[in-house]
Amino acid sequence: MRQVRRYNVALSVAVALILVGCASQQEPEPAAQPAAPVDVEPVQTQPVQAEPESTDFDSRSRPLMPSGRVLATRFYFELDQARLSARDLRLLEMHANILTRNRDRRLVIEGHCDERGTREYNLALGERRANAVSSFLTSAGVRRSQIEMVSYGEERPDDPGHDESAWSKNRRAVVIYR
Repeated sequence: MRQVRRYNVALSVAVALILVGCASQQEPEPAAQPAAPVDVEPVQTQPVQAEPESTDFDSRSRPLMPSGRVLATRFYFELDQARLSARDLRLLEMHANILTRNRDRRLVIEGHCDERGTREYNLALGERRANAVSSFLTSAGVRRSQIEMVSYGEERPDDPGHDESAWSKNRRAVVIYR
């Protein structure tokens, strides 16, 4: 057993010496000769400009239409309805375009109702209204993670009056950008 170990050690030492002795020597590279000066015209460089600021929002972070006007964020509904009008769909399409270009932006959709109906019914109707807006936006390419919904029912009226004029202002969904 001892002889086998001595043999293995001797063999390992011999192999190591052979490998060290066979190492090739590299010749040093010749020193680089300085190049002759070349006449080069100076290049005009443009200052690096930061990316232009997004034109999707104004200074108060309100969404903008392509024309530069503030985009409507309130969508009104008929009595006991959660159906969006054709005008609302066109406006929501613009919101969807803004949100797909600005994936870091989030929004809250608030559903509201007028004072008529029970508290439970109005909360459910407010939720259906917020969901109508959310469903359209997600079908237009907005990520669900960008949207939060809340229903306030009749709890936060826009107009505290008790007539049709006030009620029509209170039946709404409101989009709030974060």
